[in-house]
Formats: sequence, structure tokens, C-alpha cells
Amino acid sequence: MSKTTTNQPYHGGTMSLGDHLEELRIRLILAIVGLAAALVVCLVFGRWIISFIEIPYIKAMGEDARLQTIAPTEGFVSYMGIAMIAAVILASPWIFYQLWLFISAGLYPKEKRYIYLAIPFSTILFVTGALFFIFIISPVTLRFLVIFDRLVLRSNPNWTFPQYLSFVSMMMLVFGLAFQTPVAIFFLNKTGLVSIKALCKSRKYVVLAVVFVAAAATPGSDLFSLFALAIPMYLLFELGILLSYLSNRRKRLQNSP
Repeated sequence: MSKTTTNQPYHGGTMSLGDHLEELRIRLILAIVGLAAALVVCLVFGRWIISFIEIPYIKAMGEDARLQTIAPTEGFVSYMGIAMIAAVILASPWIFYQLWLFISAGLYPKEKRYIYLAIPFSTILFVTGALFFIFIISPVTLRFLVIFDRLVLRSNPNWTFPQYLSFVSMMMLVFGLAFQTPVAIFFLNKTGLVSIKALCKSRKYVVLAVVFVAAAATPGSDLFSLFALAIPMYLLFELGILLSYLSNRRKRLQNSP
């Protein structure tokens, strides 16, 4: 059982509002410190990070293609922005660790064991979602947009440095967060907030919600990107149900005489 940050004892998962606020303050400070350390690393290796993110663009536009800047400060601002996004991804294990510790502070001991499963799983899924976009989704999406501009609009696409990096980095974050779905489903079930039966009955509403969320998360993008996010999100929802079912089944077998 974790200790509280006040002098008053903490029993049975019950915390006062002051305890929660103090716990939140400490976790936020620790998360920010970790993010700041990751940001320093990403600023040092920013050129390498940008070269990595440019891979889908070069595949779509050709080996000689290079992003351009059209304003004096665009390059610097974009460099800082991509360093921050990369720092969030790099520090995600530490950030998720602090997040789950804050959540676990108000849980009973029997519920806290699921937190230690959620921390590495959340990190792996977040990084997987970001890499899934950069390696699988973005090359196809960018290639489609280039072909559309050239064949339908009869224009020569020439994207700028900040526009491209803003699109790619934001979509990496969106996919990383979307891949947290099974962790959220599993946690809600194990803490008794949502039953598997209720999750199964909600499938048709989940499909609509997933499409809506994917459309909101990919504004102005193509339909391929929308469904490339919506389909994995729904499959991850089903994965969350499956993990919850297997966990409950294992518990029943252990408790059976």
C-alpha cells in the first residue's frame, strides 16, 4: 500500500480531497521533471529525430524531396515543437508511471496490483501506436495525398516544414493515445465500474463513438487516415474485452474448489 503525502493515516483506499490534491501535485511535478529531462535529450538529437520523421515524406515525394520553410522563425519553432512531441513519447513510460501511481493512491490493495500491469502495457501500446502511424499509416496517407494533388487538382504538392511536422507529430500522439483503449477497458472492468456484459451490449454504440472520435482526431485528413485510426481503435476495444474475460475466467478457476 502506497503512503499518502499527509500526516493523516490512509486506510482502505479512502483519501481526503486534500490528500488527492497533494498527491496530484507531486505526480505532476515528477512527470514534468521527467519530461524536461527528455526534452533536453530530444533537443540534442533533434536533427536525427526530424530525419526519422521525414522518411514517409521522402518515400511519398521522392529521394530528392526536401521540406522547406517560408518564414524566418518557422524552422526554429518547428524544431522546438517536434522536440517536445518526441520528448512526450520518450518520457511516456515515466509519465504513465506517475499517472497510474496517482490513480492507485485511491485504490484498495487488491485493486492496486492491476496498476503494475497497466504501467508497462500502457507504455508499450503508446509507443506502438505512434510507430504504427509513422511506419504503416503515414506512407500510404501521404502517397494518396500526393497522387490526389497531382492527378485531380493538377497541382505540385510542396509542403512546408512546420505543416508536415505538425501533421505527423500530432497524428503520432493521437494514435499513441488511441492505443490506450484496451488498458482503459481492462482497468474499468477490474475495478468493477463496467461489466463485460455491459461492454458487449454497447458494441453498436462504440462503433459510432469510435468513428466520431477518429473523425475529430483527424480533422481535414483523408478517409484512409480516419478509418486507419477507427478500425484499430475498435479492435483494441475488443482486445480490452478479451483481456478482461480471460482475467475473470482465470480468477473463477482459481477460486473454484
